[in-house]
Amino acid sequence: MIAQVVDSPLSVAEHEDAVADKAAGAVVSFSGVVRDHDGGRSVTELEYVGHPTAGQVIVELAEEFAARPGIHAVAVSHRIGLLGIGDVALACAVSAAHRGEAFTACAELVDEVKRRLPIWKRQVFTDGEEEWVACP
Repeated sequence: MIAQVVDSPLSVAEHEDAVADKAAGAVVSFSGVVRDHDGGRSVTELEYVGHPTAGQVIVELAEEFAARPGIHAVAVSHRIGLLGIGDVALACAVSAAHRGEAFTACAELVDEVKRRLPIWKRQVFTDGEEEWVACP
């Protein structure tokens, strides 16, 4: 199981490999990527800052989802630090007995990470202004 908050680049393929299971009929992954705009404004970069408890919270989330019926394995990571356009900020993968369970679990995991993980985002816009956004 991968469940971490890191300051280095993330690979969705590594997360998919981590959940590989011969008994699983489906592997669903998600890549949350830094885009070049938000709210009609051009973005140049993002910075994510995590609370010291963020690592434990993401482990708890992964364990909760891995314990669901039909789920074989879960891998989830959130990146902190300065990220550029196109960088992966959130990587998730879920393997399950069936595709419906895998899709549902992966989508709900992403939502719960965004809701519960104590990470804040600083957006830098092309006009030089910046904005802090509380993720949870």
